[in-house]
Amino acid sequence: MPRILLVEDEPEMARLVASNLARAGLLVDRAGDAATAREMIALTRYGLVLLDRGLPDADGLTLLPFIRKAAPGAPVLMLTALDRVDHKVAGLDAGADDYLTKPFFTDELLARIRAALRRPGAAPAQPTTCGAVSFDPDTREVKVGGRAVAFNRRELLALEVLVLRAGRVVQRHALSEAVFGMDDDVQPKALDGHVSRLRKRLADLDAGVVIHAIRNVGYLLKAR
Repeated sequence: MPRILLVEDEPEMARLVASNLARAGLLVDRAGDAATAREMIALTRYGLVLLDRGLPDADGLTLLPFIRKAAPGAPVLMLTALDRVDHKVAGLDAGADDYLTKPFFTDELLARIRAALRRPGAAPAQPTTCGAVSFDPDTREVKVGGRAVAFNRRELLALEVLVLRAGRVVQRHALSEAVFGMDDDVQPKALDGHVSRLRKRLADLDAGVVIHAIRNVGYLLKAR
């Protein structure tokens, strides 16, 4: 299941699009501005980016070089109210793979997403390993000691970020944004609870890694 980043500053539009895509079985993260999008792309491997052009802190087109470098092979579909031909040409010339103007029908958006995901992309990413844990960014499969292991959704989301940044501290807010959606009712200690259960699960699996809590900062995963 590909993971999609939706970069959209209008909360109601973002909520509606994310909800419709989730009902179609797609995993969607949301960013409301260019700065947040950059941070999320640096932390997480996305299969596709839906990018609004009119962001509050930048023209969405300025993100394209960063996306191409940080997420090679990830198609970028522009979603924008700018519907003049020259706007579309500018977006495509800047590196976008497709361009859909607002308002649009969900069925058309889904069809364009399916088409974009069918196109040949970059070479598959190599699995990231830490201790006995191996994480494949393309399939999002986790193996421990060479055996595939299933994790619940939030455990997998947390493990993905921690493994991809193994040996580096992941700030609490960044991990929380990866684990919870913007519409989730997140309790104060919810993140700590998920990390605690993930830590115990990895210990039970003899995964050869440890998750350290860095007080008031975040979490660090490293090999034992």
